[in-house]
Amino acid sequence: MTRKILPILIVSVWLAGCGTMRGGGYYQNDGPPKRSKVDLSTITDPVPRPEPRSDSGNDPYIVFGKTYYPLREAKDYRERGIASWYGKKFHGNRTSSGEPYDMYAMTAAHRTLPLPSYVRVRNLANGHAVIVRVNDRGPFLHNRIIDLSYAAALKLGIVSTGTGVVEVEALTVETNAAIPISTKEIDSDLRSSNPAKFPQLYMQVGAFRNWQNAASLRSRLSEARFGSVFIQSEVREDVRFYRVRVGPIASVADSDALIERALQYGLTDAHIVVE
Repeated sequence: MTRKILPILIVSVWLAGCGTMRGGGYYQNDGPPKRSKVDLSTITDPVPRPEPRSDSGNDPYIVFGKTYYPLREAKDYRERGIASWYGKKFHGNRTSSGEPYDMYAMTAAHRTLPLPSYVRVRNLANGHAVIVRVNDRGPFLHNRIIDLSYAAALKLGIVSTGTGVVEVEALTVETNAAIPISTKEIDSDLRSSNPAKFPQLYMQVGAFRNWQNAASLRSRLSEARFGSVFIQSEVREDVRFYRVRVGPIASVADSDALIERALQYGLTDAHIVVE
């Protein structure tokens, strides 16, 4: 067995235990600890620092037939989407980076960011934000963009709901930086008392350069009663794209149901976008 195949097998085995979500948003048989021996108020955000890439978890890997290519660096990464979290079921298990998963640490799983890396995660519903250290791979189900530790999810206020609409932004530290980032400076930047207007969820089912192709798909979806279907026009690098979207969608649960229906309809590229 080659070294590059090993991460693929590890990820596949891990998913076999967490392939089903419960109604509350976390994985089946998972959840918060019944009784915590850790004072969660003492858990602080990690301070981003230069770290070497982990020996495992940074090679291309395959999950559910899809190949993922981890980024060489996290610089300029920013994305909005839906966050989930994982807890007691995986506490102590090996992460993709080789470190044990600690649900009381400020960590997270991401499909393609380098391991390890640091990101700021902001809950767009309440303005709460945290810094987490990405040391694991996932999530691979339900259009989630990041899987948070229990401690991080608790700080963001998404433990009870299981999910949250968030913005994830990579934080990089230059190895030759003269002034290190302090926890105090980071906290003052993140603890916003003025959360932004809550964004809208949409399901995007296609992006075309040709208007007729977009219009044809819109007609099909309207006939299939997918709801409010529209075409959004956008120019990027002097090229105009026509994006076919459905929405706005009222909740994360509704978006999950809509994605499932789209997949059954054969729309394999359907995914949730946040604006």
